Amino acid sequence: MQPSLEQTRWLLKILQPDKTLGSLPGAAALTEPLCAALLGLPADLYAAEQAHMREGAKEAARALAAEPEVAAMIGRLPLKDGARVVAFGCSHTSDPQSWAVILRELMAPRGVTVEINAVPGDTTTQGLIRIGQVVAQQPDWILFLLGTNDARTLGPTPSKTHVSAQETESNLRELFARVAHETKAQCLWMSPPPVNEELVKNHWGLSRFGVRFRNEDVARIAESLRRIGAPLVDLFTLLGAPPAPLLLMEDGLHLTLAGQKRLALEILRGWSKQS
Repeated sequence: MQPSLEQTRWLLKILQPDKTLGSLPGAAALTEPLCAALLGLPADLYAAEQAHMREGAKEAARALAAEPEVAAMIGRLPLKDGARVVAFGCSHTSDPQSWAVILRELMAPRGVTVEINAVPGDTTTQGLIRIGQVVAQQPDWILFLLGTNDARTLGPTPSKTHVSAQETESNLRELFARVAHETKAQCLWMSPPPVNEELVKNHWGLSRFGVRFRNEDVARIAESLRRIGAPLVDLFTLLGAPPAPLLLMEDGLHLTLAGQKRLALEILRGWSKQS
């Protein structure tokens, strides 16, 4: 059965074959028609919706750039023209309309490149594998938004998170140490945003796999980042638990375009205060 338009757009934002299979030797063969086939969607619908999402992100960037407050923030960013930035994370960052895509549009006039290194569903453990790719690039800045999936649980009465709180903090500290010791990059970290637990529990896609998220588990990741003491934009606190309905998709976990635009704004605000 063909999914509804709403379901289709959720699939396109959450399941991204070009990202999840991107480490395979034949990843270059993942054309749009093949990605569409992997998702069970018509190629023309896939292409049209991808174009729609790209245009939405550009429009969000244009709207932000038109705000005097945002223009001033961009002017204060500790970046040289031509700087290289890597946005590192999971689906909040790999989303075709993500905060990182919006920032890339905003930074382009300054000649600043924003490369996105993000895979849907990745935990901090998997991030430890991918960070070597970023180290090899030797960027000027790395923006981290990772850890949401560590807090994932399965089943109606879970007894553990996908990655334990202790292991998450250990992984975050290891990521911090590797970047500090192996690059000259400056870093900005974001705590994972909170969720709407009821929407997560009842979502048609997430509930199929028994996926749950609890804000108490996400809050522990935010607390770990505070303990590490790295420059931090505390999205968990800034967005409120749960965030306003406008900011979240129907699954209660992922962000709408308005939510991603809000993330971009909060990240710009925090980044512009760094020296």
